[in-house]
Amino acid sequence: MRCLGIDYGTRRIGLSYGDDLGVATPLPAIVDAAPEQRWAALLAVVKQRDATDLVLGYPLNMDDTAGPKAKEAEALAGRLRAELSLPVHLVDERLTSYEAEATIAKSKRREVRASGLIDSRAATLILQDFLDQKSPPPAVPDADSD
Repeated sequence: MRCLGIDYGTRRIGLSYGDDLGVATPLPAIVDAAPEQRWAALLAVVKQRDATDLVLGYPLNMDDTAGPKAKEAEALAGRLRAELSLPVHLVDERLTSYEAEATIAKSKRREVRASGLIDSRAATLILQDFLDQKSPPPAVPDADSD
């Protein structure tokens, strides 16, 4: 399994990659200005990484409802499935951008945000959550079983 994690935004697309090792690593974000350029760049990364699965952040509201951003993610998932014939997994992404941003010093957040670093870190959190669900860590042997 070769998974591409996607934190989709209207300005930037954060990306991450993970495989059977179960570790998600960030990739450079797509920061092209025009939507069609971002789409073409996303398709190129999918092909370059030979992805078998796409893991897309699903921005549910805090009350578990699907708002306008979640509907956009659903539409993107449909477009990705249709164009690439790959499975697209929607993963709850609530608070991932906040968590990713918290790893950056406050004084640097504005300049870092434009680079897409925060978006790719969020994509890494989304993908890691998916990978952890697919293959939970091995059980620790019980000390009493000796």
